[in-house]
Amino acid sequence: MPDQNVPELTAQAYLYGFPLVFNLDSIERFLREGIGENPATPFNGFSHARTLASASATFVSVNNDTVYSIAPIDLSVGPVTFHVPDAGDRYYVMQFVDAWTDNFAYVGTRSTGNRAGDYLLVPPGWTGTAPDDTTVIHFPTTVGVIVGRWACTGADDLPAVHALQDATTVTAVDRAAQPAGLPSPDPTVAPDLMFLEKVRVWSQAFPPAKRDLALQDSFAPIGLTTAGVSPYPSLDADHASALRAGLGEGQEELGNAMQSGAGAGQNGWQLTLHLFDYNIDFFEVGTRDDENFKITDPNQRILARAVAAKAGLWGNHAYEATYAMIYTDSAGRQLTGANTYTLRLDPTPPVNAFWSVTMYSTPDFYLCANPIDRYSIGDRTPGLVYDDNGALTITLSHTEPADPKARANWLPAPQGDFRPCMRMYEPQPPILDQTYTLPPITKT
Repeated sequence: MPDQNVPELTAQAYLYGFPLVFNLDSIERFLREGIGENPATPFNGFSHARTLASASATFVSVNNDTVYSIAPIDLSVGPVTFHVPDAGDRYYVMQFVDAWTDNFAYVGTRSTGNRAGDYLLVPPGWTGTAPDDTTVIHFPTTVGVIVGRWACTGADDLPAVHALQDATTVTAVDRAAQPAGLPSPDPTVAPDLMFLEKVRVWSQAFPPAKRDLALQDSFAPIGLTTAGVSPYPSLDADHASALRAGLGEGQEELGNAMQSGAGAGQNGWQLTLHLFDYNIDFFEVGTRDDENFKITDPNQRILARAVAAKAGLWGNHAYEATYAMIYTDSAGRQLTGANTYTLRLDPTPPVNAFWSVTMYSTPDFYLCANPIDRYSIGDRTPGLVYDDNGALTITLSHTEPADPKARANWLPAPQGDFRPCMRMYEPQPPILDQTYTLPPITKT
């Protein structure tokens, strides 16, 4: 008989390992087939989207404000050079994410400015010397991803973005070296236990921060620290059943945490002011080693990391871009395309770059197909009708509004349940200290 604590331990392991598995599954998918508008690319090469994301982009909470440039990185080949061109006055950010989804470096408008720059990306334990005028960025894990975003005002602006993308490069110093890639889990493991097998294999290949090693070791009774041959194909029925029960409990706990919110609340909005603050160990260029942006409670940190991966994989720290999600209207009822709602921004969010509200379906958090191909509304959306005092009233509905003003300010919703997301790039202090308050969404 399995230990009676196996389900509880497995539920904890699910929350612990979810970001690693979800992230590396996404990178593996990216290598194989691309994501949305970004075509597939091998390790240590950039994939550049050439258009803004649309409903074809089946990636969690993808944005429609920027054009993506994404590079999966594998430093098993040794150091890799990274070059960014002069971006002029355009907002951009290159976000560095390790295997565990830690945001550990930023290059871009806020962090390093818009001048051209050269960087050397190095694996854990590297002790070499970088060329002059080159900034070294230490990766916490051998595998990671650079998620680049270029502000784009629409189709007419795309050629200028393309030129910047084409001048952005990553190049292995040893061009003959072949990336090791992701180690393969045992294919004979039952599909509903494959999550545990991936955590086992990938957590050993890409060790976590030192502070998490003891937690990882505590999962030895369920096989996560077993080296070599997988323990999962040979489990007895009772043990396998206990593991499955624990995985179900972990999934339920993650779902509840997403609905209840792991961030500050404002009129139904869940602000991710600190959702991405679970990285408290790795601070390279562009990050803030600041106690105000660190989740020090270990249980809260692990849960926040899982929620962040599920609801907004590859999302930024709040000081780069503040996100706010909402599921319910002013009366606490689930938002649904069967109703019509308004969101009145008075004033609009105070930012140094730009802001937007993007529509997503649930539970997948994908962009929603609609007859006018509008997936977001923001301060750069042409044709919006503002009040004389600068306030903006956005209509959210599945049915197109009849009133001309409401139609101009219409953010189309799916027929079923939905979850809008507010993005505020380079937020000003009133957003970060919450003296600026997002208003509720009201059913009309």
